[in-house]
Amino acid sequence: MIVKYGGNAMKSLELRRAVAGEIAALRAEHAVVVVHGGGPVIEQELAARGVPSEFRGGLRVTSPQAMQVVELALCGLNKQLSQDVGRAVGLMGRDDRLLQAELLDPELGRVGRVTGVNAALLRTLLGAGLTPVVGCVAVDEAGEPLNVNADTAAGAVAGALGDGIVFLTDVEGVYRAYPDPQSLAPHLTRAEAEAGIEAGWIAGGMIPKVRAALDALDRGAPFAVIASGMRAGVLAEAARGEAGTRLTP
Repeated sequence: MIVKYGGNAMKSLELRRAVAGEIAALRAEHAVVVVHGGGPVIEQELAARGVPSEFRGGLRVTSPQAMQVVELALCGLNKQLSQDVGRAVGLMGRDDRLLQAELLDPELGRVGRVTGVNAALLRTLLGAGLTPVVGCVAVDEAGEPLNVNADTAAGAVAGALGDGIVFLTDVEGVYRAYPDPQSLAPHLTRAEAEAGIEAGWIAGGMIPKVRAALDALDRGAPFAVIASGMRAGVLAEAARGEAGTRLTP
């Protein structure tokens, strides 16, 4: 199973370690690969170095200077998360070309779209009983780093391994009438999700989350779950289909 980990759950050391403990516990039932971003850590490092930060269409404009800081920040966080999970190996896209990408848009600078995943490397580590923890810096054909979106990178990993994925976010899942907790949708097909976006009950910040889940299905994941990473026990529940919103083809 792929766990996409990030966002607000990383702002609290206590919560970060609690989620890491849940990931470690999940290994008793599933082989796990963790894919993470690190927006808050990146912002902190950019500000500390006086490097400008700008977003366009939800993506960080990444100059060559910013790319250096992004990679530095994610590498540090990657090793911390690996240590938190235990029996884990922290990896970046540079490691044996784990994540391959192409330039998304020259206007965005060093921002990439994932085009390939070294699934053999991940399977080797999983076979050895280790949990790969993957930070979202990919490489282009020349081996130069590209900043890639963590959600889409996680979806690419899920597709390459043919495994399900859980996106840990700061909400319980997809609501038909947000924020009414009774309106949480436990299951959505692709057609239902597309209809929800069209009708407007999937809106705002939930749209990119749902799009990332649908992209994971497109790439070959059998299912994708959107669930909260802000409370204890949710990861095991999501894996069993008892929490969050599960999307299927």
